[in-house]
Amino acid sequence: MPSRKQRRRRAKDRRHEYEYVYVDEEGREVEVEPDGDGRKEPKRPDRKAPATTRSGRLVQPASWARVGRRAAIFGPLMFITIRLLERGEAITVSIVRTLTLLLLFLPFSYVMDSLIYRSYQRRTGQTGGKRR
Repeated sequence: MPSRKQRRRRAKDRRHEYEYVYVDEEGREVEVEPDGDGRKEPKRPDRKAPATTRSGRLVQPASWARVGRRAAIFGPLMFITIRLLERGEAITVSIVRTLTLLLLFLPFSYVMDSLIYRSYQRRTGQTGGKRR
């Protein structure tokens, strides 16, 4: 007899209709349509699918605007953390420490974004296009 977890999984599989999609050699998503003998064969799409990872997220080239948004999120969090860890110090010292951390974090974040984008391009066989 199947366990409760197995029964839930089976019920979920029956409840949802899944689409099977292949990625061709050019990096485009290709739908699968059933053949006459029950096998499924991929059909070619008319337009190119957006560049996504397995998780479905869009991989974009590195940009300083996105790094600036991260600074707007993580800067106050860093400041609050520093203030909580060092309660007796002056606010100016906390601000200087936060700015120092941001000066290290932001270029590192930009470099990591560009490395991830380049590795994605290599993995999918896309060309880099223009270089700065």
